[in-house]
This record gives sequence, C-alpha cells and structure tokens, in this order.
Amino acid sequence: MGHTTTDGPADGRADGRAEGARVAGLLLAAGGGRRLGGRPKALLEHRGRPLVEHAVEVLRAGGCDPVHVVLGAAAGAVRERAALAGCVLVDNPDWEGGMGSSLRAGLASLEGSGADAAVVSLVDQPGIGPEAVRRVAAAYRSRDALASAAYDGKRGHPVLLGAGRWADVARSAEGDRGARAYLRRHEASIVLVECGDVAEAYDIDTVADLGHLE
Repeated sequence: MGHTTTDGPADGRADGRAEGARVAGLLLAAGGGRRLGGRPKALLEHRGRPLVEHAVEVLRAGGCDPVHVVLGAAAGAVRERAALAGCVLVDNPDWEGGMGSSLRAGLASLEGSGADAAVVSLVDQPGIGPEAVRRVAAAYRSRDALASAAYDGKRGHPVLLGAGRWADVARSAEGDRGARAYLRRHEASIVLVECGDVAEAYDIDTVADLGHLE
C-alpha cells in the first residue's frame, strides 16, 4: 500500500524536496458537472470567485511552478470569467470521455516544460489547501517519484508524478479513472504523505455537496 512519510526536512531543501527540483502543478478542471445539472465545476463560485481560480492559487501557494490547467466544459466561459494569468491553459476537446483524457492532455502539455514532476489536483476539491500540496511536492526525490496525499492512511489527492512516469501514466489513463489503474499497479512504490491534519478530501459532485462552497 506504499510507504508513509510526514512533512519534514531531508537532503537538499528545507521543505524536503530534492535540490533544484522543479515541480509543476497540473489542475484537472474540465468537468461538466453532470450531477450538478450541467454546471461546469471550474465556474462554481467559491469565496466570491470561480472555483478554478481558488484551485490555481492553492497550487501556486504550495510551491508549484508552472501551473497547467486542463479545461473542457464551457472552456470559453472559463477563459473569460476566471483570472488565470500566468497559467498554461490546455483545451481538452474530449473532456466528456472522462478524467483520463484530461490527464493525458495535461501531461502532454507538460512535456518540454522543464518540470521534473507534477502535482496533479482536481478542481472540485476545495478542502485541499496549500499545505497538502506543499507536503506532497516535498516527497519528490527523483524523476521516477510517485507520491500521494493520504487521509487517515487512505490514498487521495493531490498526487505527485515524476516526469519519468508521465508517458506510462498517460498510456494507462482511460475513462473516469485517471491515474487510478497505474497507481494500483505501482502501489508498493507510492510514498503516502499524511495530510488529514491539514486538508479535507471531499468532492463537489452533487447538489448536496455545494454546501461545502463558501
């Protein structure tokens, strides 16, 4: 089930990340909100702004650079309404096929970015803040790194994918499973980073979940 670590220093940097490593942020924000009556998740309002803006700031505050954002449902409206300056915006025309297509598009966009790894997060998890991102990013040790936030020992998001794994992850990403199949096959290699003390991993999937938004 992977091995567990906690936030703390290691060789190279005070935050534990290997010296000179560049960790990008990859935000999957293409969902159409089918169970929300067709309201695109990126445009749901949270703290007075589109949810996608909040999610981007979480990645940046967690130390990710650059930040790539995969758009799908209402991509044009997201570009118009959300302040995403400085982000690389990636259109996924196949977004209705599920999260796997967005993950493939996002990883492809990161090729040539100079990033050594990417922290992958989901736009519909506003309970996950910068500290969880920072902890997961700090688990980077090599371009084959594989790490995940854990909540009471159970794997969740965000997930760190070393650049050496991107091609294999993309090949296995299908439907709504994203990287799930790949992570299951490589579970013994995953560093679990406990984040239950600093984040809540709920999703905004249904109308009842909208109560989590502020």
